[in-house]
Amino acid sequence: MGTRIRVVVAKPGLDGHDRGAKVVARALRDAGMEVIYTGLHQTAEQIVETAIQEDADAVGLSVLSGAHMTLFPRVVGLLRERGAGDMVVFGGGIIPEADIPELERLGVAKVFTPGATTQAIVEWVRANVATTQPA
Repeated sequence: MGTRIRVVVAKPGLDGHDRGAKVVARALRDAGMEVIYTGLHQTAEQIVETAIQEDADAVGLSVLSGAHMTLFPRVVGLLRERGAGDMVVFGGGIIPEADIPELERLGVAKVFTPGATTQAIVEWVRANVATTQPA
């Protein structure tokens, strides 16, 4: 018997566009993962609290507002402060290629840019997120 991956999908900050996040959340769910979608306008603190309370294996962040260099590292840092630094953080949205190496250096495991397929995201999560939950 396998394990079920638990993913919190979140929209940090003031970005009000969540169609992409909902599409990714649905794709992950349809692939057999347990998905908790936090909704719009979440603070980094709210996202981290949800991830810890839900005992998530990963956090997927979506930012279209340009605030990714602030919001993504803030979530990673708060997870570390709360003793959950092993939780995988990945993200996507309108993120310039030039910012991706710095985000990775700061602890974001993977950044998906526009055009990434839901299949690619699902496959990456399956391959890179260790589960801690029984099925």
